Amino acid sequence: MTPWLTVVGIGEDGFKGLGKNARHALLKASRIVGAQRQLDLLPVCIRGERQLWPSPFSLESVLAHRGESVCVLASGDPMFFGVGASLARQVASDEMLILPAPSSCSLAAARMGWPLQDVVTLSVVARPVAALNAQLASGQRLLVLSNDGSSPALIASLLRERGFGPSRLTVLEHLGGESERRIDNVASDWTDEAVADLNLIAIDCIAEPGAPRLSRLAGLPDSAFKHDGQLTKRDVRAITLARLAPMPGELLWDVGAGSGSIGIEWMRAHPSCRALAIESDDGRQQLIEHNRDALGVPGLQLIRGRAPQALEGLERPDAIFIGGGVTREGVLEACWAALKPGGRLIANAVTLQSEMTLMAWREQHGGELTRIHIAQAQPLGEFDTWRQALPITILDLTKPLTL
Repeated sequence: MTPWLTVVGIGEDGFKGLGKNARHALLKASRIVGAQRQLDLLPVCIRGERQLWPSPFSLESVLAHRGESVCVLASGDPMFFGVGASLARQVASDEMLILPAPSSCSLAAARMGWPLQDVVTLSVVARPVAALNAQLASGQRLLVLSNDGSSPALIASLLRERGFGPSRLTVLEHLGGESERRIDNVASDWTDEAVADLNLIAIDCIAEPGAPRLSRLAGLPDSAFKHDGQLTKRDVRAITLARLAPMPGELLWDVGAGSGSIGIEWMRAHPSCRALAIESDDGRQQLIEHNRDALGVPGLQLIRGRAPQALEGLERPDAIFIGGGVTREGVLEACWAALKPGGRLIANAVTLQSEMTLMAWREQHGGELTRIHIAQAQPLGEFDTWRQALPITILDLTKPLTL
């Protein structure tokens, strides 16, 4: 099949910076779709009908002309946080030709002298700035696609709040164009200087001496979370997440989420991991919302309700953690029924009643029971002694591929 749709990556240098194939596609196109800024880069010799993206944004204005000779303009590399990636999900590969230009991150890495393979790339275009919190580590280098001219000041403020005020920021405006400009400063001294809407931020992360050390591995300090005492404690959390074994792209149900610590650490394991936190208490719901932003996973979805009723209609998960409510009628049954074949179910119990429930479930469905005893050294008069925390019983169960 001859492609009817061509996606052309165009830089700030406009039509003159395009290759032969991209120019030829634009010259023969009957319809060209893009943002006003991109359409304005085309010369008058381009005769195709020019069409702006609708607001709110929709691909229907392109898909409705399937079979015509259509060109879509995109900034730089269309497959890097661009419209090409969105179109590829709806248009077969043999119907579409993609002609990329250098991405803004490629140009930024060249300007900064940073090897691109060693840099973390992010986008805050129509995305929460809080997502940067998961990437902050001293020595880390970030390239961030800005939403608009206000993004640099917002990011500098976030860095100061998280103890990364000494981080070096470089704002690169209109990369590759005649208006290209560079602004350098540290986050702690960043001002409200006017910045062009089209910009990218390069961040060389430097932590203050007292900044919290928040590893991407499971087992963040309990102090990293706001909670009311309903929190899976650090050592138990690390053991639980090791058994849940998050893999890229997988979905977790955190049932009876409390402060959301399991779902949050699941999502911190990999950028594509997803989690639903099911919690009925209003106060704890607010804690989850705070914690997910503070720890860099604003995409964690909060389900306001009580299991099992709140589980109805949710996307089937790859793994389930039940931190509370195992004795509630129908909770284990609903979770087991919804879990995908081959999925993992981990349930923690503290009380005798919940432990008995897990033991009975194991008798029927198999799995592994583990009891964890953790003690911490604490003062006793002039000496120290071990203070034993409540023991935790863990049920670890994998759903058979065929029942």
